[in-house]
Amino acid sequence: QVQFVESGGGLAQPGDSLRLSCVAPGLTLGDYAIGWFRQAPGKEREGVSCTSAADSTTYYADSVKGRFTISRDNARGTVYLQMNSLRPEDTAVYYCAANLMRRLCQRPRIYEYDYWGQGTQVTVAS
Repeated sequence: QVQFVESGGGLAQPGDSLRLSCVAPGLTLGDYAIGWFRQAPGKEREGVSCTSAADSTTYYADSVKGRFTISRDNARGTVYLQMNSLRPEDTAVYYCAANLMRRLCQRPRIYEYDYWGQGTQVTVAS
């Protein structure tokens, strides 16, 4: 069964940077739009960013625009999320998933995505 494996999370201070990675053994990454999502305690899972399969189109939630950068290395089968200027409100478990319905990114709709991993915890605190 295909499943993403996320890594790179940890404890950071406000203003710090982290780079998250995700891989999905057995999945041809280039065939899919890939999204990063996050879920904070007591809140719903939300789409953070997306990278398209078809072209260089990306999406960022307003809350992370200008601070986070998504990228992908299809040859390595890896998607990255560079997170700069971290804030306490970025604290959440971060997940990768593949869009099974669209190859072009737009605001991520959770029901379009699958192959969820276990996530990686990001905690931002001073």
